[in-house]
Amino acid sequence: MPDAPALSRPAPETCEDAVRDISDSDISDGRSHQSHRGVLMEDLLGKVALVTGGGSGIGRGSALALAAAGVHVAIADVDRDRAMAVADEASWRGTDCFGMALDVNDLTAFETARDVILRRLGRIDIVMNNVGVVAAGLPEEIPLHEWERTMSTNVLSIVRSNATFLPLLLEQGSGHVVNTASAAGLFQYEYERMPYSVSKAAVIALSEALALYLHPRHVGVTCLCPGPVATNIRQQMTFSGAPVRMRPPIKGMTPADPMAVGDLVVDAIRNDRFLVLTHPELHELLVERAMDPEGFLAARIRSIEEG
Repeated sequence: MPDAPALSRPAPETCEDAVRDISDSDISDGRSHQSHRGVLMEDLLGKVALVTGGGSGIGRGSALALAAAGVHVAIADVDRDRAMAVADEASWRGTDCFGMALDVNDLTAFETARDVILRRLGRIDIVMNNVGVVAAGLPEEIPLHEWERTMSTNVLSIVRSNATFLPLLLEQGSGHVVNTASAAGLFQYEYERMPYSVSKAAVIALSEALALYLHPRHVGVTCLCPGPVATNIRQQMTFSGAPVRMRPPIKGMTPADPMAVGDLVVDAIRNDRFLVLTHPELHELLVERAMDPEGFLAARIRSIEEG
C-alpha cells in the first residue's frame, strides 16, 4: 500500500483540543457477530480504533491499514508530532483520524485518551496495544530499573489499557483487542535482550487468557508475534555493560514491511484470528519446538556457540 502525502493541518495543543463533533451517520453501530469461526468483524467500515505506538513502524502500518478499511483511527504515541503526522496520512484514506500524545506508563493518560475518543467519535471498537521498549545487555549486567521499565511499558501498559477499555467493549458486547508481542516471546533464540523476551512472553500469555475470557462475551483477541520488521525500535533500546549482538530468530531472515504487517492485523480482526505471525518460518519453528523441546533448545544453544 503506497503512502499518501501528508496533509497539512493545524496541530491541536492538547488531546482536548482535538475533540470535535462528527455526525452519528459516520460511526458504525460496531456490532460484531458470532459464527462457526468465532467473533467476526468482517465489515470494518465506520468502526473506531485506538492504536498505541502509532507514530511509527507496526503501529503506523496498522493505523494506515485500518483507515484504508474504513476505520476512524485515534493514533497515540509518546511523540505527539509523530502521531499527528500519521493521522494526516491516515486521513487521506477518507476516515476521521487524529493524533494524540499518550504515555502508556500512566493510567490517567489512558483514561484521558478514552474520554477524548468517546467525545469525538462516540464509541471504541478496536484497541491495539502496540508499544514496546528493549533493554539489551548480558543478563548479569542489565540493572533492575531496566527490567522494571521494560515490564511497565511492554506488559503493564496492556493491563492499564484493559482496565480502561474492556468495560466499554464488554458493555457494548462487541469489539476486538490486538496485542503486539514478538517472536522473541514464542521461543528463545538469544539472551541479549532478556527483559524484552520475558515481557513479550508475558504478553502472549496475557492475550491467551484474555481470549478465554472475552471470546464468549463477543470480543475478539489477536496476538501479533512479529519476527524482524523494518521499524525504529532501536531508538527505544537501552544498552547496559559491554556491547552485545542482536540475533534474529533465523539467520538471514528478511525484515517484514510494516505496511504488510498492518494488512495482516486488519485481516486478523476481520476473521477473528488469534495468532498472527509475520514470517512462515516462525510457524515451522513452533512445530519443531512442540515436537522436541529438548532438541529445539539444544539446537539454539549450538547456534549461539557456533556464532
